[in-house]
Amino acid sequence: MDHEQRWCQAKRLLHDDTVDTDDRVAGLLLLLYAQRPAAISRLTLDDVNTSADVATIRLGTIPVELPEPLATLTRNLVATRRGHATIGDQGTSPWLFPGGQPGRPVSADRLAQRLRQLGLHPGQARSTALFQLATEPPAAALARMLGINIKVAVAWQHVSAGDWMNYAADIARRPKKETS
Repeated sequence: MDHEQRWCQAKRLLHDDTVDTDDRVAGLLLLLYAQRPAAISRLTLDDVNTSADVATIRLGTIPVELPEPLATLTRNLVATRRGHATIGDQGTSPWLFPGGQPGRPVSADRLAQRLRQLGLHPGQARSTALFQLATEPPAAALARMLGINIKVAVAWQHVSAGDWMNYAADIARRPKKETS
């Protein structure tokens, strides 16, 4: 996925009312904040603050302010979310993305499958998002905001800044292949 495809997908999810709100929010968390389906599926209502003025979500240790219209979509999701369980109280789940079993979140595999049905490939979309996000804030801030390891944030920052010196050195150290 390239940068332009990522933004086209994000615009579609922001404005396409034919897609379920939970899938839209999950897809946008992947595309805009480089979240893995496993991390998205584990989000709880405690991770979201949807006051009248500002909506935030805690993906790491620092809450991230959600821009409009994602803030409104998230507010709607909090208000209308429903699991797919046929038994149990569907309105009291602590999960932002309730699953098919009462009291449990949607599985990461099921969420990834739903995202693929929307045309998103979680691995590619996340890599594209991380590549872009790593060009902006310092690695430490990126790690705290997105809930990723600082080493991962630093590595993505090196790649996105075009730091190919280590790559070239690694290539130079590889043993030469014999040609016949």
